[in-house]
Amino acid sequence: MRTDILRKTALTVAGIAATAGGIAGPAIAARAATPTAQVQTERKPGAGERELNVRYQAQPNFYYCGPAATRNALSVQDKNIDVDAMAKEMGTTENGTNSINDITPVLNKETGKDVYHSVEIKNPNADDKQTDTLRADIVHTVDNGRAVVANIAGTTTDTDGNTHSFEGGHYISVVGYHDGGKTVTIADSANPDQASYRISVDNLADWIATRGYTAS
Repeated sequence: MRTDILRKTALTVAGIAATAGGIAGPAIAARAATPTAQVQTERKPGAGERELNVRYQAQPNFYYCGPAATRNALSVQDKNIDVDAMAKEMGTTENGTNSINDITPVLNKETGKDVYHSVEIKNPNADDKQTDTLRADIVHTVDNGRAVVANIAGTTTDTDGNTHSFEGGHYISVVGYHDGGKTVTIADSANPDQASYRISVDNLADWIATRGYTAS
């Protein structure tokens, strides 16, 4: 059942983005050109680390982050699904994709019944238990050759010191982990120039806080 927390809009509209550091600028730029496909090689360097092969595409407009994140997540399973078809299934509008609960059924349709499940982080900041659960869910999902999709909001900093700000909300894919899950790799459809980056799982948990993610 949906909750009010999970029902929050998934993406900034242009007006919010212009005033709150959302993604309207990069996403609109991406819409003007054909989304750039990039290949990320799957790596299994040893215990505690794995990164999946992503056939990345940028989102074609400012409100398609939900379908685009789902499309990038499914690409690690060699699935290539049209984002317009997924947007229709998710009920995506110019206000974004309503909830992580609209993402999970699409992933299950393409992956298998009840493979994915939605997890909510209700707190304004994730506690240790929620962070540990997120870490375990990412490791389990990636080890099974799948990606996590997360609904995030606010601002975070990656391991290179770069800031990523989506005050009105956004969807991203989590496609790898390192150091036993202490650090994770993000595939972000908002801007092809920042298609992939790493953040700590603690930062990711706080980024997801008040929203949710879907994992297997």
